This record gives sequence, C-alpha cells and structure tokens, in this order.
Amino acid sequence: MKLEHLTSQTFKEKVFNYEMNKEWKFEGTRPAIIDFYADWCAPCKIVAPILEELQEEYGDKLTIYKVDTEQEKELSSIFGIQSIPSLLFIPVDGQPQMAMGALPKETFRKAIGDVLQVN
Repeated sequence: MKLEHLTSQTFKEKVFNYEMNKEWKFEGTRPAIIDFYADWCAPCKIVAPILEELQEEYGDKLTIYKVDTEQEKELSSIFGIQSIPSLLFIPVDGQPQMAMGALPKETFRKAIGDVLQVN
C-alpha cells in the first residue's frame, strides 16, 4: 500500500478544510499521520520506510499521508512547519499533535496507540 501524497486541495478534502473552518475539524474517518518532508532531507529519508512499514502493519485502521514541504508551502505555513520531518498525529476525535524529527519505529507505535487510539 503506497502512502498518499497530499496537495493543498486533497488536504482540504481529506484532512482539514482550513478555508472553511477556523476551529480544527477533521474530515477523515480513520486516524491519520501526516509526514511533512522534503526530498533533500536526510532524516526524512530515514522515516519514509518506517512509515511505509507501519501503513502495511496497521492496514485500514490508519491512514498515513505525505506532504512535500517544497511543493506545498501554503500547507507548511498553515501548520507552522519549521523543521522536517514534522509529523502530525490526527485522532478521529480530539486535537492533532505534532512531533518533530526522525522518530524510531517504537515511538511511532506508542504514539499510534496513545494519541490515535489504534492498536
């Protein structure tokens, strides 16, 4: 299962329509992780295969998206992305939480369980 790359348009449809809503309102039906990355970023290259493995493991309990910060500058500025990789953990209910840096797989698993309530 390939990870889906979001543009600002697909982001508004699948994650959060920031043009229509001031308050956070998740558009998805499954918990999600968004990886804000860039092709030149070495830590991003470490995280990429981990996210692909996690998508395989969790299957349709979880959706993992990628946002290229070089191409989607508007999305990056809306979320105040200063460093990459930045990972946004989005539960179905509740506020999303941001984590930064190349996290090890076990840290992702813990956040998926604790923040996203996915086992």
